[in-house]
Amino acid sequence: MVDTKVTLCGIELDNPVIPASGTFGYGYEFAEIYDINILGTFSFKGTTKDPRYGNPTPRIAECTAGMINAVGLQNPGVDKVISEELPRMKQCFHKKVMANISGFAVEEYVHCAEKLDRCEEVGWLEINVSCPNVHGGGMSFGTVPENAAEVTRAVKEKTKKPVIIKLSPNVTDIVAIAKACEEAGANGISLINTLLGMRINLRTGKPIIANKMGGFSGAAIFPVAVRMVYQVANAVKIPVVGIGGVETAEDVIEMMMAGATAVEVGAANLVNPYACRDIIKDLPRVMEKYRISTLRDIVGSAK
Repeated sequence: MVDTKVTLCGIELDNPVIPASGTFGYGYEFAEIYDINILGTFSFKGTTKDPRYGNPTPRIAECTAGMINAVGLQNPGVDKVISEELPRMKQCFHKKVMANISGFAVEEYVHCAEKLDRCEEVGWLEINVSCPNVHGGGMSFGTVPENAAEVTRAVKEKTKKPVIIKLSPNVTDIVAIAKACEEAGANGISLINTLLGMRINLRTGKPIIANKMGGFSGAAIFPVAVRMVYQVANAVKIPVVGIGGVETAEDVIEMMMAGATAVEVGAANLVNPYACRDIIKDLPRVMEKYRISTLRDIVGSAK
């Protein structure tokens, strides 16, 4: 028997597979087609202080081995997430969930984090300083070490639950930003969010996405994600959650060898709604193939 359990910021998971924010909603649509309690946990849709209708359409563009999205953090706002979405989610998911939080000012991050920190269902606060498709927030906090540290410090001062800072790959030195967040009190780092991408319609000569640019995700970004996870995991002492182009159980193993304690699956959920279920089912076979008895033992083993 193989052991797929991992521990993320003090909380044990049955396995390291976590659907990424924005690709799994609040879970209940997926619960209609399979038992989502097989997941390690999931990161629910990015939450902001006020309701957001998102960016104008079209907001999605296909590309080779991936996709570009500029949804723009569409969500009902933190109060409705707490009063409506979490109770509904709790009916179909019985483990701790990861709350993904975005903001356009430090005070907004703190406001949402304080409220979600008090929710019984929430196990971790994933603070998104990396969104590439909104104006005036998100990635603007994640591209400068001092700004990312400021958000981290402010959230940590007002919360008790583990705080995981989600970083952008659209930077010169992601290690410097990760270390700044660690020094400011972060309990973990998740990376990478999407790369910044663009497609042009050859018939019209105009960008396909109304926002012109958006977040590029999918299998094509996996090697970049592995490289950045490796760099950050070797520079910090806190857990790293690996994200970016993960589609298979083999990808999960590779990401963990690079240094990830757990692994988020994003775009694959939009292509195949059973993606996370299939990865979890296949993990024991892949572990046996590579003679891995315990997943905890391989974290950061690539040297």
